[in-house]
Amino acid sequence: MSERKKVKITATGRYVPPKVMTNKDLEKIVDTNDEWIRTRTGIQQRHVAEKGVGSSALGVEAARKALDKAAFDPKDIDFILVATGTPDYYSFPNTASIVQKELGVPPGVPAMDVSAACSGSVYALYTGHQLVASGDYKNVLVIGTEVMTSILNWDDRDTCVLFGDGAGAMLLQPAAEGEGEILGHHLGADGSGGDLLMVPGGGSRNPTSAETLEKKLHGITMQGTQVFKYAVKAMADSTLKVLKKCNLQAEDVKLIIPHQANDRIIEAVSRQLKLPREQFLSNIAKYGNTMAATTLIGLDEVIEQGRVEKGDLVLLVVFGAGFTTGASLIRL
Repeated sequence: MSERKKVKITATGRYVPPKVMTNKDLEKIVDTNDEWIRTRTGIQQRHVAEKGVGSSALGVEAARKALDKAAFDPKDIDFILVATGTPDYYSFPNTASIVQKELGVPPGVPAMDVSAACSGSVYALYTGHQLVASGDYKNVLVIGTEVMTSILNWDDRDTCVLFGDGAGAMLLQPAAEGEGEILGHHLGADGSGGDLLMVPGGGSRNPTSAETLEKKLHGITMQGTQVFKYAVKAMADSTLKVLKKCNLQAEDVKLIIPHQANDRIIEAVSRQLKLPREQFLSNIAKYGNTMAATTLIGLDEVIEQGRVEKGDLVLLVVFGAGFTTGASLIRL
């Protein structure tokens, strides 16, 4: 067995569609108002893909940005991982294979979707880390991409105001001595909460029919209070577990990038962990909840803004439907 390799994030990228829908815009089509949305979620606007644009297209754009920063040829990618809850097609072909074709990655390179809802980014990052650490692969592309507006019930004002479209990407490669590296992860799931946040229609249990369409079962349904409580506990627990695994303290971390579902959730996690609010990224005002893309968009944004730099510790922490949860600790 070959020695495990250290793994680094060589480059990151993000992409959001140009069309912006503000809370004021939503007021025209939904029984809601800007103040209600802002005070309960922190969201002010979200980006919306045009009809017919799939998650693969957003993911390709984010990937191109990451690869351009690394001056890296897509032909040299040897594994593609795409985290998404809104694939281009149910159930196949998988979105990663579409990304492979559109990016110009050679046929034969493995391409796999990761399904863990909002936690998909960390699940995919963990998987990519193991692929490179094993020595079997050297250049792994990780993408989180969503067109959330394609699965919203616009008559449900409690959920349709929460989500936006976007994608984030990163290139993983072996790390040389002295370079930054991915330090560790924590993953978890609790299937007992699966019915609290779901899209009921369209799968093998509840196939598409006139009845599922009439009942609008193909949009997101959510029990908000229960999900809020789970999210706070899950993200706090995951943060502590990955820090313990890496023998580090929360005070050592320069910035925590939590899943962007609700600004009040982020506030509650900071209180539970007894950490200053400034230690947590919040960009939900601009993007809304982009599900598997949130933490990857956030990481690229803070690197670009200079909020974090080489040598800093950054922690990604997520929760999502399933319920799923996870955290990744990275030294840039």
